[in-house]
Amino acid sequence: MIGIVGGGIAGLAAAYRLQNRGHDVRVFEAADSLGGLAATYETDGDDIEKFYHHLSKSEETIVELAEELGLEDDLEWRIGKNAYYVDGVVHPLDTAWQIAAYPHMSLYDKFRLGMLTLGVDVRGGVPDFDAYEDLAEYEHTPIEEFVVEHTTRGVYDNFVDPLLDGKFGERKHDVSASWFLGRVRFRGERDLLRGEKLGYFDGGFSPFIDALVEAVGREHIETGARVTELDTDGEAVSTLTVDTDEGTETHEVESVVVATMPNVLEDLTGFPCDIDFQGAVCGLATMSESLMDTYWLNIAHDAPFGSLIEHTNFVPKERYGGDHLLYVASYVQGPHEELWQMSDEEVEDVWFDEIADMFPDFDRSAVEEFRIARNPRAGPVYERGYLDLVVPYDLSEDVAEGVYYAGMASEAQYPERSLNGGIVAGYEVADRIDRRL
Repeated sequence: MIGIVGGGIAGLAAAYRLQNRGHDVRVFEAADSLGGLAATYETDGDDIEKFYHHLSKSEETIVELAEELGLEDDLEWRIGKNAYYVDGVVHPLDTAWQIAAYPHMSLYDKFRLGMLTLGVDVRGGVPDFDAYEDLAEYEHTPIEEFVVEHTTRGVYDNFVDPLLDGKFGERKHDVSASWFLGRVRFRGERDLLRGEKLGYFDGGFSPFIDALVEAVGREHIETGARVTELDTDGEAVSTLTVDTDEGTETHEVESVVVATMPNVLEDLTGFPCDIDFQGAVCGLATMSESLMDTYWLNIAHDAPFGSLIEHTNFVPKERYGGDHLLYVASYVQGPHEELWQMSDEEVEDVWFDEIADMFPDFDRSAVEEFRIARNPRAGPVYERGYLDLVVPYDLSEDVAEGVYYAGMASEAQYPERSLNGGIVAGYEVADRIDRRL
């Protein structure tokens, strides 16, 4: 049997591929539900993710898996309208004309930024269309240094820097230009007359997770099952010890996939990971009225949140019983931050006071329900030298033969974490196990 530690997207993807190759698998998930960061809330209609989700056109592996699971007709590609809140004004930034009208960068700034997003280096006057293909080349370069050199100081100060504040806070100067370039590349297809095309399943991501669980087979998955020990015979993995409500179980295994955060890997094997993770505090407001007419609003000033995401400006509100759904999202760089230490009630008051300042017509009574989800390890801090810190897929040389890793600290989650990256990581370890066995 192949034991899989973790019932998130990576663990389920590994189980799915291994089963398709004829292997006996069993997934052990410590929580009572599956899907990891794709867990959901109930609404008056479809379920919705506790942490906002959508797909980019660059995420091809998850689209292929959806097709295999028979969900190709349920994946919808919609326009996700983006805007930037600067000095009390919401500036739409979807079409070429809106970008040209943005007043906080010069025309030359916009030209240089546009060339960068297209992957073209125009320094020296001769366009280089292959300049940014190798992300590792910029792995040790600070973002500020890179952006100023490859675009302009105005682009960094008036556009990039506020976004970094919202994403990485006090750690923004530690992040590499490779992450920034990868983030630009990660974004998908853009309709210059309407905006960016983003993907979302009819019914949310729950039907996708459900279909994947069904494909693996519920009988091969155990929830409420915490793996507490991973034993080897000195050279190769031999058994897993699992705690459940019924007691302690011991399972003989020929391979193990650890598809969790790296702290669990270290607890089980002693393998250390030096990647730092940032937490997330994400609120979901159910409202009787819409707040704005955009989907994703980035915030340029020092707000107590990084972005406002009105989901029902992307997916019709009729799918949620007619309610308007608004995410309020913030990253934290550690438990020392004030936001992390606040109660949910305190966070709600601080956030909605700020929203009221930003949108004078906002009526707090329109908020019918507000739910907050927290995760201390929502994503990596992509600091300079990150590629030297990723955990290998195959840990036979570092731990024991038959031990593999497919969690958030794997190379598949670089340069940006995603559900697609989780599936890629699961497939990568499944392929290695299949070849070995």
